[in-house]
Amino acid sequence: MAKNQALHQWKIEDSIELYGIHNWGAGFFDVANNGEVVFLPSGKDGPTISLLEIIAGLQERGYDMPVLLRIENILASRIAAIHQSFRKAIKNLGYQGEYRGVFPVKVNQQQQVVEKIVQAGMPYHHGLEVGSKGELLAALSLIRDREACLVCNGYKDEEFFNLGLQAQRLGFNVFFVLELPGELAVLLKLSQRLGVRPQIGVRSKLAAKATGHWTDSGGERSSFGLSISEIVDVVDTLKANNMLDCLRLLHYHLGSQISNIRDIRTGVMEGTRMYQGLVQEGAAMGFLNLGGGLAVDYDGSHTNYITSRNYTLDEYCTDVVEAIMTILDEQNIAHPHIITESGRATVAYYSILLFNILDTSVVEETPVPEELPENTPEAVRNLHEAYAALNIRNLQECYNDAIYYHDEVRKLFSTGQINLRTRNLGERIFWALLMRIAREKAHLKNVPRDFEDIDVILADIYYGNFSVFQSLPDAWAIDQLFPVIPIHRLQEFPSRQGIISDITCDSDGRIDHFIDPKGRKATLDLHPLKKGEEYYLGVFLVGAYQETLGDLHNLMGDTNVVAIRADDDGGYQYVREIRGDSVADILTYVEYEPRRILEDLRTTAELAVREGRISASERYSIMQAFEDGLRGYTYFER
Repeated sequence: MAKNQALHQWKIEDSIELYGIHNWGAGFFDVANNGEVVFLPSGKDGPTISLLEIIAGLQERGYDMPVLLRIENILASRIAAIHQSFRKAIKNLGYQGEYRGVFPVKVNQQQQVVEKIVQAGMPYHHGLEVGSKGELLAALSLIRDREACLVCNGYKDEEFFNLGLQAQRLGFNVFFVLELPGELAVLLKLSQRLGVRPQIGVRSKLAAKATGHWTDSGGERSSFGLSISEIVDVVDTLKANNMLDCLRLLHYHLGSQISNIRDIRTGVMEGTRMYQGLVQEGAAMGFLNLGGGLAVDYDGSHTNYITSRNYTLDEYCTDVVEAIMTILDEQNIAHPHIITESGRATVAYYSILLFNILDTSVVEETPVPEELPENTPEAVRNLHEAYAALNIRNLQECYNDAIYYHDEVRKLFSTGQINLRTRNLGERIFWALLMRIAREKAHLKNVPRDFEDIDVILADIYYGNFSVFQSLPDAWAIDQLFPVIPIHRLQEFPSRQGIISDITCDSDGRIDHFIDPKGRKATLDLHPLKKGEEYYLGVFLVGAYQETLGDLHNLMGDTNVVAIRADDDGGYQYVREIRGDSVADILTYVEYEPRRILEDLRTTAELAVREGRISASERYSIMQAFEDGLRGYTYFER
């Protein structure tokens, strides 16, 4: 439906289509008849829970925006969906092995998240993948299922191996994946000392490469894994030590967010050939770990664009199982258990960043005078003439004149040849001219390329109460697209085009690329603010990596975090609440001592009393303000 239609014609269905909720929401989100975004805990035929209602409940409990909302039902649903899809493919194709998923802890290391993954994964023996000693210890404290795989990736020193071997002695199902040639000697030495026969895996550098932001871990020249010659050396060393039966797993990783199913299938086929070769060398094997790569359709376009994917979950599982079978059946090799490290696809949907809009900066179309003063400079007069002469046939000419003479006006002001009011007159005419061109270009069959940036130039700035650097670091660092939508008023026509700026004092602290069926767009359709009413936006699919990668730009700390669990009857519980960082917390992180800060401020305040600047009672109120400030939220508080 065209965006320039009359306000009274706008329907909720138009908002659903505009923001693509049904395309990227994976069945978890919809829009209610009152225009509010809702969560569907039991699917499309079940009850709905309003995100705006959840926000109201949070505020009653004393939580300010921004809030990271976690919905536990989604996490359990995603784990179940991945396992059930693999089980269906295994059954339909007659595959003889099992599927054993693991969650890579690096994707979201928060204790609450990993704990819920372990709990939700228990029926499926869903395990964890770790890449450091810290992650290993965290995983060991949470895993209760001894059949669940604990895959140790990353570069491992002696202590790392020792921790894993001790865990194996306790009954954990640990796999040590060799990343460097020198790791095997360390592992063998420790295992002999402890009397433990380790379960060893090798990470192979496949020749296959995928496309996208996160695919540098694939290819023969990647930083991770062993070359073919190094893998053969591992086999020979294990044979010499009578430990070839300890080689149980082949691992590879093409990268995260692989959007093209052909890349996935190519990697599986090459990896299976490597697995076949190790079996033929006499290794026990039994496990094939495909790494990560299962993509999330962030933009809902269902394409091989880097923020989407051109396959369904069922297609992914079927292609993986079928490719492994096709190769191994040729040589009558037993089907291995399949491991995947699907992190992004597991937790992305689980978290939503909710924040309020504090204010807007709007380009207003002010009246242009019919006549100009006699002493008006020529550059301003030429802008005025272009404005008066503009019509559908000369848009390009008037646009060119507007850009040229606008620059001339600014030069005149910079060199002191015109005053502030004359500069203001030129600006008013220029912006009015651009707004007229923006309206008229909608009637053109072929829009000139020069006009593509006009909507961006004229876009409103909506100031959001959050930090891109803390909560959406990938949006800043690599232009990752996330679905961003208003979570209410979707029955209303979104008449404004805007970009979103955060509250940090940095020009990069903004979101100015948004999802679109064609890839991306530079502005977001938004509603004008209403006086006295909050306007809330949600950024969806942010459960993967964003919390781990967030930084303290402008000393903006972690947001409030609240987890809910929905019931099938439409009720829900607030099951976990974590207060966001206070100002004192953040100052401590960067090595300030809040107590010392207060002491220094007291000294300064007492000096002001002695100098007669303030009274003793005023000193008390001033110190109370400083103490309250240290206890306060790092974000804007109403």
